[in-house]
Amino acid sequence: MNKGYLSLVLHGHLPFVRHPEHEDFLEEDWLYEAITETYSPLISVFEKLLEDGIDFRLTMTLSPTLISMLSDALLQERYLKHINRLIELAHKEIERTSWQPAFQSLAVMYLNQFSRARETFERYNRNLVFAFKNFQDLGKLEIVTCGATHGYFPLMDVSKESIRAQVKVAVSHYESVFGRKPRGIWLPECGFHPGHDEILKEAGLRYFFSDAHGILHGTPRPKYGVFAPVYCKGTGVACFARDLESSKQVWSSIEGYPGDYNYREFYRDIGFDLEFDYIKPYIHPDGVRINTGIKYFRITGPKNQKEPYVPEWARETAASHAGNFMFNRQKQVEHLYGFMQKKPLIISPYDAELFGHWWYEGPQWLDFLIRKVACDQEEIRLITPSEYLEENPRNQVITPSLSSWGWKGYSEMWLQGSNDWVYRHLHAASDRMTELSKAYPSGNGLLRRALNQALRELLLAQSSDWAFIMGTGTHTSYAVRRTKEHLLRFSRLYEDIKSNGIDQDWLSDIENKDNLFPNIDYRVHQ
Repeated sequence: MNKGYLSLVLHGHLPFVRHPEHEDFLEEDWLYEAITETYSPLISVFEKLLEDGIDFRLTMTLSPTLISMLSDALLQERYLKHINRLIELAHKEIERTSWQPAFQSLAVMYLNQFSRARETFERYNRNLVFAFKNFQDLGKLEIVTCGATHGYFPLMDVSKESIRAQVKVAVSHYESVFGRKPRGIWLPECGFHPGHDEILKEAGLRYFFSDAHGILHGTPRPKYGVFAPVYCKGTGVACFARDLESSKQVWSSIEGYPGDYNYREFYRDIGFDLEFDYIKPYIHPDGVRINTGIKYFRITGPKNQKEPYVPEWARETAASHAGNFMFNRQKQVEHLYGFMQKKPLIISPYDAELFGHWWYEGPQWLDFLIRKVACDQEEIRLITPSEYLEENPRNQVITPSLSSWGWKGYSEMWLQGSNDWVYRHLHAASDRMTELSKAYPSGNGLLRRALNQALRELLLAQSSDWAFIMGTGTHTSYAVRRTKEHLLRFSRLYEDIKSNGIDQDWLSDIENKDNLFPNIDYRVHQ
């Protein structure tokens, strides 16, 4: 009999970036990199586990914006061009490194990886969402939803209509894609504000995730800490909190596994290392150097001097780290079981793109871990939150506290001098959207299209990604531009609707650009 449970949670999300007005747009590469380096490798891991008869359970967020981009015909066509360019570059690299055996073998490795990514992409009819839906239908993967555009809920509390719209649009979109209602939600940035569980209950959601202090600072204090979910007082919606120990072991590049010297160095890419004339056809047409994904060096050590990457060493290290992680969870579970007198649940959530993109060996590590848990021990069992609640329906009732993950754990990443200017505009737009939905309870035709588009623009402006990017100082101009563009489009739609002067050509143009949520209903913003 197992003595406890382990729930691995991967949060898959990207902001909605789609620019049909440009033939080649730099920030669209975020999606293409994620497909090649994270989602395609994860699909390969899951397929091989199924092929080998290894039972597993995993939980993943697929945010509505990520699903929308993965399902978009224009972005699918552009990804195919992108991956074909990388395959061409890998062939050239095999020839260029013919006198450098260590690098040539890596060029062959990348050619194989890119070719597998293209094959997987084509096999699922260019829509990788179908792959994850299949794993869910087989009972191995539980897919949870997220805020419609990853809006940060605690800083939207003055406009609960917008929080409700973020949740309802997400739930409706999930149902249209997966043919069933979502059971759980990943609150964007794990941002929870007391009372928001009422909105989740209205939408039929059974549980959400928070950072550790969201439960630990709850009222009353939780008897089992973060090692059992709690029910929110008054609603019964379950809250699962992150286990800090297992999380830090994986995500920390300093104290965790990804910083091992045998692993691949992320920051040495041929897009920056090679001569400009050679690499020019494979970077941005404006001449901006970018990551190609072809990286020949391992972390090596703390200094700038880097040695060639050795895949065999990295694979052995990933297997060792998977064994270490499992051993630590076994000891953790045994210790907790001893004084809890019930089976503890360890929630280990990570950003999905850590696996493969930032930590190249992450999918290998995950594969080794799942196999070891299935075959090499009996103390812990992989489980999804829904399965846990079915097996353990009795849980403590508390009120979780205001919390987030990220820097300092209380919203500061999304509310600082670089980004605090956005909120007065977002709140004003939210009030205006509520005004529109009440003033036009049954809009039709052109009016309905304009009202629906107004809600799309508001939701896109609310994305927490823009404030986060402003806070980190990377791609800042793009984040500012996106925030302002969506707010300005919303304001124009508001004025046009109120004055009965909707410009149909302009509306069609922005409907084409911001085309997510085709079945959106503006009336959810009430």
